[in-house]
Amino acid sequence: MSFDVLKKQLQINNARKLLIKRKISSLKNPFYIFFKKIGLLKGVLLGDFVKSWDVLNTFLFIERKLNKDDPILDIGCYASEVIVALHKGGFKNLIGADLNPDLNKMPFNNQIRYVNVNFMKTDFPDNSFKAVTAISVIEHGFNAHALLKEMSRIIMPSGYFISSFDYWPEKIDTTDIKFFGMDWIIFSKEDVKEFVSLAATYNFFPVGEMSYKSQTAIIKCASKEYTFGWLVLEKRT
Repeated sequence: MSFDVLKKQLQINNARKLLIKRKISSLKNPFYIFFKKIGLLKGVLLGDFVKSWDVLNTFLFIERKLNKDDPILDIGCYASEVIVALHKGGFKNLIGADLNPDLNKMPFNNQIRYVNVNFMKTDFPDNSFKAVTAISVIEHGFNAHALLKEMSRIIMPSGYFISSFDYWPEKIDTTDIKFFGMDWIIFSKEDVKEFVSLAATYNFFPVGEMSYKSQTAIIKCASKEYTFGWLVLEKRT
């Protein structure tokens, strides 16, 4: 599957169970989360239960397609669980990129390289990565051309761009809603098709079927109801 949609709450629940079973989950118990939120504990509060499906899909795809020493970049990595899940799963060549000034507080920072950088314009050499992951990132300040141009530059031929994002088949208006000081887009079916079409001009193509259907709006945020989409594109020459 190249594009899939979160359809049921049960998918989130089952994904978290498997992440825990595989010992790659980083979510803390509710007591830890409470004390962290009121400032009694230090460190980064990692992960989000509702992102379990995205994280598991990404991990399993990389596990099937990549070697443990292949270079992988996670963009927008601050507080993201996927890069730590990959580390716990035995992947050894990991870099996380984010502009958050507390990035150096992320877990395993002596084994995972964390870099403060704008992922739309990095100084990584050409063809640096076998995969780039972006979990709930690209819908914020979305700039398709800038994103695809940089991903095409830094991803190796036969490498992958793997992303998840807010999605609903019909267009949902998010005008004037901002997160992290950036515009927010909930991708529609047509938005995804347009992005994939544009990606082809940068030599990125789907790796399998594209499934756009959604049964239920699982996520509720900023008075909007939607779900998540998960997309994999392969760089070809």
